[in-house]
Amino acid sequence: MSEEPASPTVDVDSTSQRLGGERGLLNTISLLILAAVALTVALIYTRSVLVPFALAVLVSYLVSPVVDVLQTHLKVPRFLAMVVAFLLIAVGVVVLALLLTTSVGGLAEKQDVYEAKFEEIGAWFTEVTERFFPDVGEEDVKESLGELPDKALGWLSSAFGGVFSFLGTAFLVLVFVIYLILGHKPSEKREGLWAEVDSKVRRYLSTKVATSAVTGILVGLVLWMLGLDLALVFGVMAFLLNFIPSVGSIIATVLPLPLALFQFDQPWRIALVLLLPLAIQMVVGNGIEPKLMGESLDLHPVTILLALIFWGLVWGPVGMLLATPITAVTKIVLERFETTKPVAGLLGGRLPQL
Repeated sequence: MSEEPASPTVDVDSTSQRLGGERGLLNTISLLILAAVALTVALIYTRSVLVPFALAVLVSYLVSPVVDVLQTHLKVPRFLAMVVAFLLIAVGVVVLALLLTTSVGGLAEKQDVYEAKFEEIGAWFTEVTERFFPDVGEEDVKESLGELPDKALGWLSSAFGGVFSFLGTAFLVLVFVIYLILGHKPSEKREGLWAEVDSKVRRYLSTKVATSAVTGILVGLVLWMLGLDLALVFGVMAFLLNFIPSVGSIIATVLPLPLALFQFDQPWRIALVLLLPLAIQMVVGNGIEPKLMGESLDLHPVTILLALIFWGLVWGPVGMLLATPITAVTKIVLERFETTKPVAGLLGGRLPQL
């Protein structure tokens, strides 16, 4: 008699464990998504307070080393050391503002030249419009150009409103900075998670300030050698915009181009105004800065780009400025928990093994 084939056995325990693990993973992912959505809503709702506080933390990281040196080496009381540090910063800002004002005031001496160039560009624009868009009349073009002064006044009024808003935010930032610096002790030793966060943020900021300063100085010097007006202004803008990854460098490179089109007639000089700052941005941003910063942040370039978009939508330009350090701190915190460790690896460009 032939034996019947044995029926396949099913490991019920292993199957139930696998299904339980999958359910647990799905529950964890769902909870993380819900927490992220709730946190985003809270960040948007409290942006009027959290944005000045985040800026104050950034400023305190830059100012506190000066205060610590004055207190530990020169034996200056901490409050007085903080006042001295802020006075030094204020003097530097005033000197820079005077230089920028002088640079901008130099444009008034060339007002006739720029008006003639503006009329020349307007005539060229009218000619091109008539050639390629015959339905648009010359009167329409002149009317559009004539509306520019009114639009400029509107932009100017908006700028003044932005200045007043900036002053209010600056005052709140100053109050936060004072409390943060007074609450910090230079002899305090940090350990664990806080020590790692503090070390990486300080290294990022020191490297970013140094490379941004080099970029701003080189861009301003190159534009000055080319004879471009407002070279100092564009150098300062290159320094400030370099704190915004990727997008800031592009804006700083393109920013002098409209003025170069007004000022220069030689195409080669206009091309150098664009190409030389671009070369500086590429060398410093893609060559020197990564070597100095090393793997301290361990963030994938796509992660930085997505963080830039996210924080820009949540907190505007300030969010774009703080996107990289905030994401780096988030990654450090996520690495401390087994549940969220795969998310931290994903921020570093390492796909989790499912």
